[in-house]
Amino acid sequence: MKIEIWSDIMCPFCYIGKRHFEVAKAQMTFRDEIEVVWRSFQLDPTLPTEASGESVLDYLTKRKGMSKDQSQGMLDQITQRGKAVGITFNQEKSIPVNTFQAHRMVHLAQKHGLASQMEEALFKAYFTENENIGDVALLTELAVNIGLIKDDVLKYLSSEEGNDAVQADILEAQKLRIGGVPFFFVDKTYAISGAQPISTIAQILRQAYAESDKKNLNENKSDSEDVSCNTDGC
Repeated sequence: MKIEIWSDIMCPFCYIGKRHFEVAKAQMTFRDEIEVVWRSFQLDPTLPTEASGESVLDYLTKRKGMSKDQSQGMLDQITQRGKAVGITFNQEKSIPVNTFQAHRMVHLAQKHGLASQMEEALFKAYFTENENIGDVALLTELAVNIGLIKDDVLKYLSSEEGNDAVQADILEAQKLRIGGVPFFFVDKTYAISGAQPISTIAQILRQAYAESDKKNLNENKSDSEDVSCNTDGC
């Protein structure tokens, strides 16, 4: 089973959704058969690549057209939801910055089977520790902490490698008409939009696996005759 997850580092519901998904996955007897692929999504690609000094509260108030009280109320609600799954949100002190470089790091980590660890490190750095996730030194430190080699990381960040992969994910999201994140695409068949409850995610995983298992059983029972269609006909 392959699960693609479109996410953005500056999205609090993506952090919560990740935690919900991990709990649901751990409940599955077939959890070792699940392949997770992280995909890039930028909620605001217009953000500067360097910290501007603007607070999250001011940023949200301006971007969403809400009052500061409304923005603060939203942050408070997110903080409470995070506590329920063991996440400490200090979002008032987070640094709004372009997430493109952070997404590149996820792609690098994915090559080494460490994408989920990189996502977790980036989420924690942004939401809990209030680090600048656009900073090369921080990205390098986080990557090394999860097991990547420092020289390889520095070489990667100084190049344009990974840029096309990030853009390809964003383009694919547009083709799939993904308007918000997190977005979980299970075997390119089932879609889970938003940080759904653990029980909902678990139910969909079981259903998708059962259908996949049934399909594989039927394929194994079929004879060698070609029963497919292609550009030359059926």
